[in-house]
Amino acid sequence: MKKRGRGISSIGYATGFYGGGDPNQAEIKLNMDGTFELLMGTSDLGQGCKTSYIQVAAETLDVPIESITLTNDDTDIIPFCMGAFASRAMFIGGNAIINACNDLKEKIKQFAAPMLEAEADMLEMRDNKVFVKDNSDKAMGMPDIGAASTFGGEFLVGIGAYRPEGPFEVDAKTGEMSSLAAAAFGACVIEVEVDTETGVVEVLKIYHAYEVGKAINPLICKGQISGGAAMGIGMALTESAHPYWPSVKNAADNLGDYVLATAADMPTEESQALVEVPHPDGPYGAKGFSEMSANTQIPAITSAIHDAIGVWITEWPITPETVLRELASKSV
Repeated sequence: MKKRGRGISSIGYATGFYGGGDPNQAEIKLNMDGTFELLMGTSDLGQGCKTSYIQVAAETLDVPIESITLTNDDTDIIPFCMGAFASRAMFIGGNAIINACNDLKEKIKQFAAPMLEAEADMLEMRDNKVFVKDNSDKAMGMPDIGAASTFGGEFLVGIGAYRPEGPFEVDAKTGEMSSLAAAAFGACVIEVEVDTETGVVEVLKIYHAYEVGKAINPLICKGQISGGAAMGIGMALTESAHPYWPSVKNAADNLGDYVLATAADMPTEESQALVEVPHPDGPYGAKGFSEMSANTQIPAITSAIHDAIGVWITEWPITPETVLRELASKSV
């Protein structure tokens, strides 16, 4: 017999970890042809930070997004980054980029001031050019400024860094410390079908809602939600995520024992919602987000199974054997 059930879960997630201060640095330079090169240390692990970082830089400089390239693949030349972990890439790195871009804007205005016959504080940078505030006809485009600075022996580069406000004390006895820059929130509802003869659990429908501060790139956020859902479904139903349960001898050491969820395991019906409540300290209001998207599914699936067959299962993954064992215990 196949029985259906629904479960819901909600979470709060710490993003932008900064237990030890957690700084990031950023660098952006104006090239001779008016394009820009952004240098960052954050690795893109699939979370899409290369695209989102360029978006933040383009917004801050008010230049075309296609005029910016990002380099983050050579630790000999890139600025320092604490790492791509703890949902910190956008919150910490994005703020560092804003600071670097603002530094470059001031240097560009200082350089262009004599050529525009105006004081630097009378200039404005907008629409990929610098112009006098009360005379928009008196302007220079970025290619002109890039060429003039290069052949004039100037190197226009902006640098910036960011870490959240302290203090960063760690309790010597308990290890207690401040561990987040911003809290993000999420929820999901999942419908499952449980086969009481085989113990197989199938996820039929999933509905997500995540509060991300500000979605810098909504498409990337939605892709992250689907990817996170696959991870959460896998950890709930197929993946032996705990490496030493019940002992180190049972650690999964191959993909025959550690069964990853695939597209075939995803529900046929999925709905996503992004809720935006801009954070005052986030870059354009953004919070960290990526890891959170893989956390709501496990409790929701567990609750949905309980709703379907009336048993609580508290070990994961919830394999067919586990389901049948619990059903047998219930009937005794």
